[in-house]
Amino acid sequence: MSTKATRLPARTGTGDPVKAVSVISTGSVEIHPEHAYGSRKPLYWWLLTSRRWLPPRPINVYVIEHANGLVLFDTGQDRASVTDPSYFPGGFNGVVYDRLAKFHIAEHETLDAQLGTLGYSTADVDKAVISHLHQDHIGGIPHLGGSELLITRAEWDQLSGFSPEGRGFLRSHIDVPGARWKHIDFTTDVDLTPFPRAFDVMGDGSILLFPTPGHTPGSISMLVRRRELPPLLMVGDLTYEAGLLERRQLPGVGDRGELARTTDKVLTLAEHLPGLVVLPAHDPTAAQRLIDSSRRPQ
Repeated sequence: MSTKATRLPARTGTGDPVKAVSVISTGSVEIHPEHAYGSRKPLYWWLLTSRRWLPPRPINVYVIEHANGLVLFDTGQDRASVTDPSYFPGGFNGVVYDRLAKFHIAEHETLDAQLGTLGYSTADVDKAVISHLHQDHIGGIPHLGGSELLITRAEWDQLSGFSPEGRGFLRSHIDVPGARWKHIDFTTDVDLTPFPRAFDVMGDGSILLFPTPGHTPGSISMLVRRRELPPLLMVGDLTYEAGLLERRQLPGVGDRGELARTTDKVLTLAEHLPGLVVLPAHDPTAAQRLIDSSRRPQ
């Protein structure tokens, strides 16, 4: 699978604060069909018994070049997870992580190396929005000491709940020295049905965060509004393919009730924002759809 960055510059001279939107990939991941498409079986049953794996899909990080700083949505998977035998916990939790996913991350697929294909480095990142705290979204945190890391309080609280490692939260790779965490609140009134309030990342309405619980209690999504191009909605792991969300097919990891309610909200938002492009974290079609969304009518 190619992990070459896809850079999509906005038209110059428009005065749009969003100058470009790109997708880079910190490697690829294989997951079980039940993970992506859902299952009637209990999670641990299919996780420990399934023998089928889907083709590798990207571990996407979205890069927004804003007039006032570089913003990331998620930070990908740490290459140490495939090179350091001590990265994951041992015992039963270790078995669960081993069964959950198979990662493939080459030397040129680190967050810093992939940002380099765009002419940036991790030192250039002003803010990183963390959709949720699972391993394949927090891998770049140890390398973003100068960046503001945006997270919800509900998500951060998962680190102090019962058995965080057993629920997918590797605190030793999240709560690291030097990390500048900011717990956000959704206090900005916005006229976007069905989300009455949001967090305004840059203070100009161009990048908004919404609560989208389900995959985890504190999951968030990010809306990027471009003046002359379709809006973009990065949804993390709410779904694993945009087409699945459109069909309201829920994934196999998370709270099904919350996933259903949040999916309905996103579909309602799409009705009110014509042309909305939904960009999941592991959708193999995301890069192409991002390209298509930036092609202006002739």
